[in-house]
Amino acid sequence: MPHPLIPQILALAAPVADQLGLEVVEAVFQTNQSPPVLRIDVRSLENEDTGLDDCEKMSQALEAALDTTALIPDAYVLEVSSPGVSSALETDRDFVVFKGFMVEVILAEPHRGKVLWVGQLVRRDESAVVISQKGKTITLPRELVRSVELSDQSPD
Repeated sequence: MPHPLIPQILALAAPVADQLGLEVVEAVFQTNQSPPVLRIDVRSLENEDTGLDDCEKMSQALEAALDTTALIPDAYVLEVSSPGVSSALETDRDFVVFKGFMVEVILAEPHRGKVLWVGQLVRRDESAVVISQKGKTITLPRELVRSVELSDQSPD
């Protein structure tokens, strides 16, 4: 269960990140440590890689914004980092960035007799996730798609 301050922290952090060309991916407040640790993961909206400079700028800007509020009255440690590459593709941006990569598509129910499909990501649109297996295009109905993850498997 997320810490009760997380929604307020996200509301404060999102516009700060936006001004820097970043987006907040996750926020965790670890109060079981002394001092507590507030970890914010950010991703660049402009580049595929989120660099150390991006994290440093976000840290300084967010620290200044937090200092103007009484949101966290006691001492804490602020950590800003990049979330790295997640294997799950969820946002429209993920599907654009990872076009051509191998993916595993898991369906809620079988389509053409299978619930697991592995292939190169072609695209995702409103109606389907499209992959390619050995040059053959396969269209999977989006309403059946449970998850899409990066894969190191070869297509069937």
